[in-house]
Amino acid sequence: MATSCSPYSSPTSVANAEARKNRMLLPVSLGVCRKGNIPLTRPVYAERRCRSCRKFFCDASNDSLQIRTSEMFTGVASSSKDEAQPVLEMTYDFEKQNKGYSFLFRTEFDGLVKVFVGAIKMKYTVCIEVQSLPQSMISHNLILLWGMFRSDSLLFHGPDSHSSVLPTTKFKPEASQHPMKTPFVRDSCWHILGLDFDQSDVPFYLSFFLQPDGTGQEPTIRTHRKTNFCVPVGLGPGFPMPLGVSSSNDALANFSLFQGTQRGKTSEPSLEIDLDPYVNHTGDIWHVSIDNITNYIGYGYRCKGDISWDGGSSSNAHHVLLDPYAKMIGNLSSAQGESAFMVKCLGFLQKEPNFDWSGDTHPQIPMEKLIIYRLNVRQFTKSESSELAINVAGTFAGVVKKVQHLINLGINAVLLEPVFSFDEKRGPYFPYHFFSPMSIYGGMDESISSVYSMKEMVKILHSHGIEVLLEVVFTHTCEVGDSDSQIISLLGIDNPSYYIVDGNVHLENCSALKCNDPIVQQMILDSLHHWVTEFHVDGFCFINSSSLLQGSNGDHLPRPPLVEDIAFDPLLSETKIISDCWSPIDMSYKDAIFPHWQRWAEMNSKYFLDVRNFLRGQGLLSHLATRLCGSGDIFTASRGPAYSFNYITKNAGLTLVDLVSFSGADLASELSWNCGVEGPTEKNSVLEIRLRQVRNFLFILFISLGVPVINMGDECGYSTGGSPFYDNRVPIDWKSLRTGFSIQIIKFVAFLASLRNRRSDIFQRKIFYKAENITWHGSNLSPPKWEDPSCKFLAMKLKAEKDVKSGNSYNGDLFITINASDIPELVTLPESSAGYIWFRLVDTSLPYPYFFSSDSNPNSQKNAGLSSYELKPHTCALFEAKVLDI
Repeated sequence: MATSCSPYSSPTSVANAEARKNRMLLPVSLGVCRKGNIPLTRPVYAERRCRSCRKFFCDASNDSLQIRTSEMFTGVASSSKDEAQPVLEMTYDFEKQNKGYSFLFRTEFDGLVKVFVGAIKMKYTVCIEVQSLPQSMISHNLILLWGMFRSDSLLFHGPDSHSSVLPTTKFKPEASQHPMKTPFVRDSCWHILGLDFDQSDVPFYLSFFLQPDGTGQEPTIRTHRKTNFCVPVGLGPGFPMPLGVSSSNDALANFSLFQGTQRGKTSEPSLEIDLDPYVNHTGDIWHVSIDNITNYIGYGYRCKGDISWDGGSSSNAHHVLLDPYAKMIGNLSSAQGESAFMVKCLGFLQKEPNFDWSGDTHPQIPMEKLIIYRLNVRQFTKSESSELAINVAGTFAGVVKKVQHLINLGINAVLLEPVFSFDEKRGPYFPYHFFSPMSIYGGMDESISSVYSMKEMVKILHSHGIEVLLEVVFTHTCEVGDSDSQIISLLGIDNPSYYIVDGNVHLENCSALKCNDPIVQQMILDSLHHWVTEFHVDGFCFINSSSLLQGSNGDHLPRPPLVEDIAFDPLLSETKIISDCWSPIDMSYKDAIFPHWQRWAEMNSKYFLDVRNFLRGQGLLSHLATRLCGSGDIFTASRGPAYSFNYITKNAGLTLVDLVSFSGADLASELSWNCGVEGPTEKNSVLEIRLRQVRNFLFILFISLGVPVINMGDECGYSTGGSPFYDNRVPIDWKSLRTGFSIQIIKFVAFLASLRNRRSDIFQRKIFYKAENITWHGSNLSPPKWEDPSCKFLAMKLKAEKDVKSGNSYNGDLFITINASDIPELVTLPESSAGYIWFRLVDTSLPYPYFFSSDSNPNSQKNAGLSSYELKPHTCALFEAKVLDI
C-alpha cells in the first residue's frame, strides 16, 4: 500500500462565526495525511462565493490523485502559445464573476489565520490575515515563510513570470526547496499581507508557516495540528458530475472521475498537480476545477497505488492513464518505462468540433423493412483498387464515396464493425475506450478529424435513406491484467471496480468488464447516449451479448439490470438494439435465452446453421421450415419475426464464396460444402454448382421472415482462401466488382431487395404467418417428411392476405421450392386462384440473366394451371400468381 500523498490534511472542525452571509460554507471532513517529510494541513472549512456549477473529473490513487495535463500529445510543451489553441473561453473579471475562496485556519496557539484567494484583472491575489495570537506574539513582527508546489510539496518554487509580493518583496523565478520570506504589515491586533501572482502561474498550492521576527528563539506558528498551512490557487473543489471534462459557467475546466477502490514514470508532464481526498473527493468520485488551461492540449491521470487482480498485483504509479469519459483522444503511443514497455493515450482538452446537423433526419425504418449490409470501415475501401485518395481510403469518408454501391444493392442500413478506439494489433473487437471513434477512420489520423468525418458520413447516409447501426463491445477491453504494456485506462484507475478480477470468469488476452455493476452500467449507458445524441446513430448491435447476462462472478442473472435499463431507456427508445451472442475472444457462439422485454432483437445464429446444413444436404426439413417462417422457436408472438436478424455469413468464419469452396476437416464447425473439389478449381461442373449454391443462400436469406443481413464482399466474391479467422480478412478488391460473377450477384441482390419491398405483405411482416395461409409440400405435392434426413426437397405455398384497408388484394400467392439433393425434382405446381396463372420469378440453375426476372421482364416464363416444372439439383425457384391478361 502506497503512503499517503495528500497535499494537506484536515484539522478539527471549528465554528466560523464571522462567515459572510453571501457565502456558502463547505464543511470539511476530518483526517490527517502526510506527504514526504513535510506535514501539511487543509482549512477547517472553505467559504465559496461562486454558486455556479463547477465539475471535476480526475483519477485516483490509494490516498490521493494526480491530474496531469500536457501541452502536446507526447507530453512535451509546445514552443509557443500559438500552437496551443484556446479551448475554453475564460474570464478573469472576478468582481463581476464574484469568484473567490476564503479559508480559515486555527493555529497551535489558538490564533486564527484567514486566507482569501481571488482573481482580479488577470492577477491572482492571496490575502493572509493573522488574528487572536497570544499577546507575547502580537508585539513581534511576523514573517511569512512560503513556497509553491503542484505534485510534490518538497519542491517549492517561485512564480514562473512577473508575480509580486505585497507590500515589499519580489521573487526570483528559480525553483527552490527553501521557503521564501515575506514580512507582514502589523496593526495593533492583527497582521496582514498580500501576494500577487500572474494568471500564467496557476494552478498551484501555496504552503506556508509563520515566524515571529525577533531574537530567533520564538516558536514557529503552524496549524493546531503542527502542520503547514496550505491553500489552492487557481484550483477549485469542482463538482462530481458529469464525469469527464466539462466547462462550467465560470469558465473553469471541470474534471471528474469515478474510482471506488482507493489505491507514473513516463516523460515529464508540463503540469502535474495532486488532489486532496478531502476537498476533491465526493463519494467515489474525484473532481477538481482548474483555471488557465488554454495553453494545454492533452491530459491524463496518474493513480498511485497497486493494481490487483486474481493472483497478483503491480505498481501503478508510472502509468499515465486515459480518461474513460474523454470525448476526443490522442493516438495510442508506446514508450519504454522504468521496467516495462508501456502504452499511453491522452485525452484532448479541446471541445468537440461544431457540426451542422441541420436537415438531418433519422430514416426511422421499421424493423421488418430493414435490409442490412455489414462492413468494416477500414477494409471496405482501404485497397488501392477503390481508387480513392490516400487520406480517404479506409475512412468514414471512404464509405461516403461508395454510397452508390450501397444504393445499387438496395440496402437501407449499414452495420459498422466497432468504431470505438481499439488496439490495432488485435482489431476492432478489442476496444480500450467507449466515447471516441477510432482516429485512423478520420483521414488525418487524429481524433478531431475522425469525429467530424463520422458525423458527415452519418448525415450523408441518412440523406440517402440509409440508417447507421454500430456493433459495440462492452463486455471486455484490450487491457490485460498481467501486462504493463496493456494498462491504458480502467485497469489502472480502479481494476476491481471496473473488471472481474476473480471468480469463474477468466480471459487470457483481455479483461472482462463488470457490465452489471452500477458504475460500469452507467458508463455503458452514457456511451450509448453519447453516440445517439452526438453522432445520430440509429441503433446498436451488442457483440458477445451472452456476457451481458452475467454477474461479477460469472453467475447467470435472470434479469440483468443493464439489459433491462437499455430496453427501457427513453433516449434509446427510437433506436434498434440487437443482441449478438458471437464472442470475438474465442470466436464461438454462446447461445442464451436472452431477456428481451419486447425491445431486443437478436442475431439469429440458429438461422445460418440450419440453412447451411440443409443446403449441404444434411439438414432436416423441419429446421429449414422453422427458419423460413421467422424462427418462432426463438421469437415468440410477443416479439414477432422482425426481431430475427438473419445471416448466412458474417465478419468471422467463411465468406460466402469460401462456404461453397472449402470443407476440410478443420472447417467442420462451418457446415460448409466444397461442391466436390476442395479449393480453387477450373472444373465447369463444380463451378456451376458453386454459383448455384451462392444464389441459393442469398435467395433463402431474402425470402425468409426476418431481417436479412449480408456481409461486406459477399456480393463480389470476396475470399480469404478458406480461412475462418478474422485476422485473415483483407480489404475487398473493388476491381472484382467488374467481373461477371459480381455483376450478376449485385443485380440479384438488388432484385431480391426490390422483391421484399414489393411483396412486403409476405416478406416484411411484423407477425408470423397464419396457419391457414401456408401450405407445405413434399415431392409431388405429398406431405413433407419433416424428420426424415433423407428428404431434401421442400415446397411452400403462401397465400396472400386480403388488404383490409382497400377491400381488395391485387397481390397473388407465392410458391417457393427448394431442392438440396443431387437429383432433379419434378415439381407439380399447386392450383392457382381463378383468373391467375403462375409466373416464374427465380430459378437459380438458369444462366445469367435468366435466373431471375421481374414482372416487367418479357422473359418471365408463364406456367398456367397445374403444370409441372423440373427443378434441377441444388436449385431454388420462386413462382408468383398473377392475373391472366385477356
